[in-house]
Amino acid sequence: MTIQRTWLVSLLFITNSLCAQSTLQKRLQTAFIRLQTDEQCKYGAVSLTVLDAKTGEMIFGGNPDMGLAPGSTLKTVTSITAFNVLGKDFQFQTQLGYTGTLAADGTLTGDVIIKGGGDPTLGSWRYANTKENVVLNTMVVALKKAGIKKINGRVIGDNGAYNKQSIPDGWIWQDLGTYYGAGIAGLCWRENQFDILLRTGAVGNPIAVAGTNPETNYLQYKSELTNGAAKTGDQAYPYLPSFGSKVMYLRGTYAVDQTKKRVSAAIPDPAFDAALRLSDTLKRIGITINGDPQSTNMLAEKNQPVPAASTALTTILSPELSKIIYWLNQKSVNLYAEQLLATISLKSGKTATAADGVNVLKAFWEQKSIDKRSMNIFDGSGLSPEDHITTSTMARILQSARAATWFDDFYESLPVYNDMKMKSGSINSVQAYAGFQTHEGRQLCFSIMVNNYSGTGSAIREKMFRLLNELK
Repeated sequence: MTIQRTWLVSLLFITNSLCAQSTLQKRLQTAFIRLQTDEQCKYGAVSLTVLDAKTGEMIFGGNPDMGLAPGSTLKTVTSITAFNVLGKDFQFQTQLGYTGTLAADGTLTGDVIIKGGGDPTLGSWRYANTKENVVLNTMVVALKKAGIKKINGRVIGDNGAYNKQSIPDGWIWQDLGTYYGAGIAGLCWRENQFDILLRTGAVGNPIAVAGTNPETNYLQYKSELTNGAAKTGDQAYPYLPSFGSKVMYLRGTYAVDQTKKRVSAAIPDPAFDAALRLSDTLKRIGITINGDPQSTNMLAEKNQPVPAASTALTTILSPELSKIIYWLNQKSVNLYAEQLLATISLKSGKTATAADGVNVLKAFWEQKSIDKRSMNIFDGSGLSPEDHITTSTMARILQSARAATWFDDFYESLPVYNDMKMKSGSINSVQAYAGFQTHEGRQLCFSIMVNNYSGTGSAIREKMFRLLNELK
């Protein structure tokens, strides 16, 4: 009798679970059709995949194998790959050392070398130990401890092994000078960005450059910006100097009701900027330096090699990978994603480029039975409009993280939108979300993408949220 009762209870549980799943599937199907046939999606493409996060069972698939642009939701794939390949406790290392000889009176005849190891947080304001003044003080203390009082040489910013193509294929020219379009660098500094301060005026009038923060007197600025009407937003784009030039152009409009009065731009050569800041700091405290600061790029232009440090002074460690990925996803930091992709590539014996990083990433997931053809991607951040991936693949990668020891760290890194833990992604006419949601005690993972929608982004987001509400 007991066996029959247990069997009956189990049967009722399975039956109820199947009924609940069937109900959810029907609701998702109705909501998916409503979104797909919405006027905003008339000429667009919509895809949704929902999986059971524990078992991987397909709960719903609407065009799950359609390759679409994911925007920044691609960062979830990069994050999970980095956790797998590098480990949650991985730390980048930046080496400080010098070449030449150090005399008894404290005169160094040689160069001070800052050798980067790909750390995207060096000089960043996001962590207590990475702030610019903290890092510079660490270097100064190490130089003083070594007894260096005068330098007959230079401070050199060395990109180390990250010395190949810095810009991923597929990035558009308009993005390259912006803070979010900063390229890969072995020696990053202040997240490879700075602010251009604006002197605004009346609508239609030209905008002048009032300065920069920090000061960048090694660059020149030519503003073609005009003051835009109220509520037109920040449509200002800085353009990187062309090869051999020192002129950065600003083009577009900047609304008169914008309060920041600044545009964040990419540092053209962060290794040089780091060397410059250390050089200036040393001069301010009375350590003289005869030579001008240099970088890997500057020496390469002169066909000069970067000298290797013969004496090590200190090693600066980044925050742990779990902490880097937290901000990567919370604030959608493109630089963090690209640096991680390059580092994954290096660890696999390839070059520190996005192209090799993508190949390594695809090979990693192919070993886990995910068809690499479902990932036609060019970077790790999703900034390239040429990136395409299926919601099925993205949801499967999310599901794979569920049983990992570092899952809680990854889950915590996801922002909250619509009261759901999920990463957002948006580029031109693209809106996407990927994340997790608990439905009637069962955790689900999902990926949804809409490409080539018409109308406003706020309107399509509201309609996508209406669909995702069925998962609650």
